[in-house]
Amino acid sequence: MSRVAVIGAGLSGAACAQALREHGVTVEVFDRGRAPGGRMSSPELHGRRVDLGAAYFTVKEPDFRAVVDDWRARGLVREWTDTFDVFSPDGRDRTQGPMRYGTPDGLRSLVRASLPVDVRSGVTVGALDELDHDAVVLAMPDPQAAKLAPDAVEWLDYEPVIAVAAGWAERAWPVADAAFVNDDADVTTIADDGSRRGDGAAVLVAHTTAERARAHLETPYDAVTPVLAALGRLLDLTQPPEWTHAHRWTFAKPVDTHDDYYALTAHGSRPLGVCGDSWCPSGAPRIESAWLSGHRLGAALAAELQS
Repeated sequence: MSRVAVIGAGLSGAACAQALREHGVTVEVFDRGRAPGGRMSSPELHGRRVDLGAAYFTVKEPDFRAVVDDWRARGLVREWTDTFDVFSPDGRDRTQGPMRYGTPDGLRSLVRASLPVDVRSGVTVGALDELDHDAVVLAMPDPQAAKLAPDAVEWLDYEPVIAVAAGWAERAWPVADAAFVNDDADVTTIADDGSRRGDGAAVLVAHTTAERARAHLETPYDAVTPVLAALGRLLDLTQPPEWTHAHRWTFAKPVDTHDDYYALTAHGSRPLGVCGDSWCPSGAPRIESAWLSGHRLGAALAAELQS
């Protein structure tokens, strides 16, 4: 029976491992982090989980909708909102779009629910030759994958983001679920995490602009002060938070997308697959594209190994 190493335990890696297992392939999943989730991180802060990575997800493709319907039936996801505030230099407006989904236990819970095997966490793979598997999958941002297989594909650049979470004793901002912030020097999005998670906690999570993140990559907590100042002027907040937390995402989002759902090439004598949210031939990178990329690669790789 073929053995595949999936490096990266974000959603694309979990979906790839799941598809491989569904086709009878033995899988081992490796991740250098302490817990699975990747950029769907939901650490516990001050007694509750907070989504610090991806803010939400939407559903377009039927394959992914079937997965989301199963998650909903199991109580893992909930409808959140289809309306965002929009802040710009011209003032404040509102926009409607597709339904955004959140999770009672944080978005990381969806990665855990998708993994068919335990993850070998805290393991850094320094070179593909360290692995003796029949095939390898790289399920990670392009700049990280490029270090392991520099010539495998034409890799994309990624922009950084610093996520700043802040908690208050009670809600003291206008009633809104989330906001896009346009043409601001400090923040791009603001999410009410209590609304998103459904527990009503007075917690906001703001994502910085790439420029603000680059200025503080070495010391991400230095981004807290300008982000709180932005929240103050955008939401008329006057009370300081009881606590804050900053998380650096060096490779938060790709500046472009690949023109296919995955890559299936070779490294030496064995297949090498690449998947992730940047493998999105239509639309913007998102959680759905990460799942589709990983699941479709897993099915294609299984077919190749079994041919």
